[in-house]
Amino acid sequence: MINKQLLQPESIVVIGGSNNVHKPGGAIVRNLISGGYQGTLRIVNPKEDEVQGVKAFHDVKEVPPTDLAILVVAAKFCPDYVEFLAAEKQVKAFIIISAGFGEETKAGAALEQRILDTCEKYGAALIGPNCIGLMNRWHHSVFTKPIPELSPKGVDFISGSGATAVFILESAVIKGLQFNSVWSIGNGKQIGIEDALQYMDENYNPETDSPVKLLYIENISNPDKLLFHASSLIRKGCRIAAIKAGSSESGSRAASSHTGAIASSDSAVEALFRKAGIVRCFSREELTTVGCVFKVMSDSKNVQPTAPLKNFAIVTHAGGPGVMLTDALSKGGMNVPPISGDAANELKAQLFPGSSVANPIDILATGTPEQLGTAIDYCDKKFEHIDAIMVIFGTPGLVQLYEAYDVLHKKILESDKPIFPVLPSLHTAGPEVEEFLKKGHVNFSDEVTLATALSQVTKTPLPAANEVELFGVDVPKIRDIIAGIKGNGYISPNLVHQLLECAGIPMVPEFVSSKKDELIAFANKVEYPVVAKVVGPVHKSDVGGVALNVRTPEHLALEFDRMMKIKDATGVMVQKMLSGTELFIGAKYEQRFGHVVLCGLGGIFVEALKDVSSGLAPLSYAEAYSMIHSLRGYKIIQGTRGQKGINEQKYAEIIVRLSTLLRFATEIKEMDINPLLADDKSVIAVDARILIEK
Repeated sequence: MINKQLLQPESIVVIGGSNNVHKPGGAIVRNLISGGYQGTLRIVNPKEDEVQGVKAFHDVKEVPPTDLAILVVAAKFCPDYVEFLAAEKQVKAFIIISAGFGEETKAGAALEQRILDTCEKYGAALIGPNCIGLMNRWHHSVFTKPIPELSPKGVDFISGSGATAVFILESAVIKGLQFNSVWSIGNGKQIGIEDALQYMDENYNPETDSPVKLLYIENISNPDKLLFHASSLIRKGCRIAAIKAGSSESGSRAASSHTGAIASSDSAVEALFRKAGIVRCFSREELTTVGCVFKVMSDSKNVQPTAPLKNFAIVTHAGGPGVMLTDALSKGGMNVPPISGDAANELKAQLFPGSSVANPIDILATGTPEQLGTAIDYCDKKFEHIDAIMVIFGTPGLVQLYEAYDVLHKKILESDKPIFPVLPSLHTAGPEVEEFLKKGHVNFSDEVTLATALSQVTKTPLPAANEVELFGVDVPKIRDIIAGIKGNGYISPNLVHQLLECAGIPMVPEFVSSKKDELIAFANKVEYPVVAKVVGPVHKSDVGGVALNVRTPEHLALEFDRMMKIKDATGVMVQKMLSGTELFIGAKYEQRFGHVVLCGLGGIFVEALKDVSSGLAPLSYAEAYSMIHSLRGYKIIQGTRGQKGINEQKYAEIIVRLSTLLRFATEIKEMDINPLLADDKSVIAVDARILIEK
């Protein structure tokens, strides 16, 4: 529950406020006062008559009715304070800074539950416990520093960790990133990250609210809620970036399938973020840099979330950084296209001899502020194939840059295209950069970090459509097959074949039998060469249960006899032998997330390289293409060294069809299709296995 008393309280009482600003109770009072809180501020401290110029009450019973209470006292006292304030003083919002609750002990968890029960009983909002507080343009109810510049054009930041929130703010302030609100949800007993996002979504006003949201997440308690409201906000024109910490798994866990070995909670997070359209970040610096990218894009007149930036002009007076930025943008899939023609010649005539306008546009170290402005104007008005402009401008310590940065400030305000300022001289031009940031701008002090962040933004797809792709998928028959399966475990090859057939996933012709003559008859029918595989053992290759390029009935008979002697063998499968690029698709059911679908290059390279991307079922075609394109081995899929590329459309179609199958067969807990063989005409499944748990 998030209410007005939490966000815009007319009165605040700090239980445990003090004169010692080096302790949380004193620091919160200091930040409220220095932040210009306009409401009535009250303090409860049994030992002080006055706290930082504010009259102190010795007992909570003396306090008049109040909107918001901030508790900075020992955990054991908090439940009684909350009960009294909610019942007797009509307090409708609580921020509990104190630690020592469910994050530490079972007894602490019981205290936390008492507080929640009281808040639910009286309809009060609760932030925390175990947090640094809440900060917006109305009140600075936090005990930490730094206090960033707060502006309606700033970003909304929600963090599951108080200490990490502080470090992220430190990173942001240096870059000039402004904030609209900062939420530290602590244990999130009532209001978690998903709840804050829900409030922002349901109350979003594009005219007055921040279009940028940054998240630091340690636990996704409700993936569906996060997905729904993040997607909704992005569709309304917002941009969201997030760090999800704690996604790795130490050590390899035993698994009976390729998917089980490589799928992890991180795969589920990756899939969730892809479906929602959230830009995934992996460090504080990356998150705040992406936040600055969002800020530049949101402030620009002509940049829409549906039209990512692709072609960049670089204006610099230092050749090296321009080259490094060009390399980094190209590596990230973006372009620094050549600039030529009459307009380019006009620009070059207005620069000093030796300047280059080919892109990067190098105005030389002696270039003037006026020439900087001219180069920006040409990129904005005359070079139509340019989407955005990057300006690298520092100093060797010989001149002051106030005039140059004033020109940059004016051009940012006037330009129709977004301008990304790279001002690297934080030491030799510190005052000039600070003055530039005070005008409401951000700074990317490192050009490669900027390019990496832009790459993450550009590669993140828009939120996926909510519809399930049903065309060509026989859902009733899928349910009939699943209903007829008895017990748990890996199902027989013929049932696998039937399920994939229901989903419209093509499979290589195959026949399973424990009778040699039947297998030889099938091989004669489909024509040699064929492949023989043992049926029974899960990992066929590990036990010598695969024979390729079997070309005669006599060879097949020998392989049959050998394989039937393998432990747990129940039969032999014979398939027509095909050739092509080996691909992989798998899926694993993750609690709370649903089915995570994985794709990548197939064969033995799945576990060796772990070059896979993930999506959350059910998948749209846009998601499937995004998964394929994000693979490191995508160039192999496209075709390389004279080899034709595969049929991407067919690959995407199989990914989508498989995700629909999984949507209607939640009993499938793990599955592999490995390999699929692909060429420029078709993609066909060669081997598959499905684990059922009812």
